[in-house]
Amino acid sequence: MTLPNRNLNFPTAIKFGAGRIKELADHCKAVGIKRPLLVTDPGLAKMPMVDAMMADLKAAGLGAALFSDVRPNPVEANITAGVKAFKAGMHDGVIALGGGSGLDIGKMIALMHGQTISVFDLEDIGDWWTRADASRIAPIIAVPTTAGTGSEVGRAGVVTHPTTHEKKIIFHPAIMPKVSILDPELTVGLPAKLTAATGMDALSHNLEAYCAPFYHPLAKGVALEGMLLIKENLVKAVKKPKDLDARGNMLVASAMGATAFQRGLGAMHALAHPFGGLYDAHHGLLNGIVMPYVLKANRKKIEKDIERASAYLGIKGGFNGFLKWVLALRKELGIPHKLADIGIDTKRLDEVAKMAVKDPSAGGNPIQFTEKQYKALAKKCVVGDL
Repeated sequence: MTLPNRNLNFPTAIKFGAGRIKELADHCKAVGIKRPLLVTDPGLAKMPMVDAMMADLKAAGLGAALFSDVRPNPVEANITAGVKAFKAGMHDGVIALGGGSGLDIGKMIALMHGQTISVFDLEDIGDWWTRADASRIAPIIAVPTTAGTGSEVGRAGVVTHPTTHEKKIIFHPAIMPKVSILDPELTVGLPAKLTAATGMDALSHNLEAYCAPFYHPLAKGVALEGMLLIKENLVKAVKKPKDLDARGNMLVASAMGATAFQRGLGAMHALAHPFGGLYDAHHGLLNGIVMPYVLKANRKKIEKDIERASAYLGIKGGFNGFLKWVLALRKELGIPHKLADIGIDTKRLDEVAKMAVKDPSAGGNPIQFTEKQYKALAKKCVVGDL
C-alpha cells in the first residue's frame, strides 16, 4: 500500500480540571477578549453557574453580556439573533457555553458577525470556507457542560437548514476555540438521561472515527483510548452523577471523539442528522439508538478493526462480543432499542434516505451505502429489526 498525502491536525489548548471555570476571565484577557458575549441555551442561562460566570467576568473588568436564544437543534435564526446582539453590545469575542447547541451557535456568531454571505455559503464542501473573511472572525473560548459533541475542540458547527430541514455542517479553521475549559463540576447537574444520551454521542464519534477508512493513525489511536474511557466511566457518570473523576473522564473522552472524527464519521451520523432535522430529536440519543444497526450493516468491512478494539477494551468474543456490549450498555443506560420508541415513524424514510446519502458523514462510512440501502437500514432502526 502506498501511503496517501494527508494533513494531520490536532486541536486547541485544553484547560482540564475541577474548578477551572474560575480561570475564565484570565483566559479571555490572554486571547484579547475585552467584551465577551456569553452564548448558551435558555435552560443553562437560568442556572447559578451562569450567574457566577457573569459576576466573575464583570468583576475582572470585562464588558460581558449574555445571549441565550438557542434551540436544541440550532437554526439560522439563532445565529441571526446572536449576531445582532454581538454587534449591539460591541463585543469582541465569544464564550460558547453548553452542550452542542450552545457551543455551535457561539462559534457561528463569532464566525458570521463580520461576514456578508449566508452561513450556508460556508458549508463543509471543498474550499467553501475560503469564502469567509477570516480577519473578521472573533476569538472563541469554549466551555462544555455536557460530555458528548466535543464541539469545544472542533472547527465546525451544525445548523439546521430552514427549508430542507437538513443538518448542515459549517466549517472554518479559524472557529477552533482558542481555549477550551473542561471543568467536570459544570456537568454534575446534567440529568441522567442527558448524561446517557450525550455519552452515547461521544461513543459514536470515537467508534465511527476508529472504523473510518481514511488514513489518520493519530486519530485512530485517540479514538480507541476514547472508547476505553467511555467504557470505564459512562455508567458511573450516569449512576453516580457527583463522581467528578467519571465526569472528568467523560469530558476528555468527548473531546477525544471530536479530535478523532477528523478521520471521518459514518452512517450513524448520516442517519442521525436527517432524523434529527425532520423529527427534532436529540442527536446523541439518535446515535445511541442507531449504533448497533449500523455496526451490523458495516460488519464485513469493520470486523477485524472491531476485533482489535475488543481486545484492547477487554471485551471477549470479537465482533459479536462488541455488539453485545453495545446492546447491554444501551439497556443499562435506558437508551431505547428502536426509533419508534421515541416517536419516529416510517412515513419519511424516503426523505431520510435521500438526506443520508448526501450527508457529509456518509463519505466516512466503511461501505458507501446507496439510497435504497439507507432506506432499508433506516427502517430497521425505526422498527427494531436487528
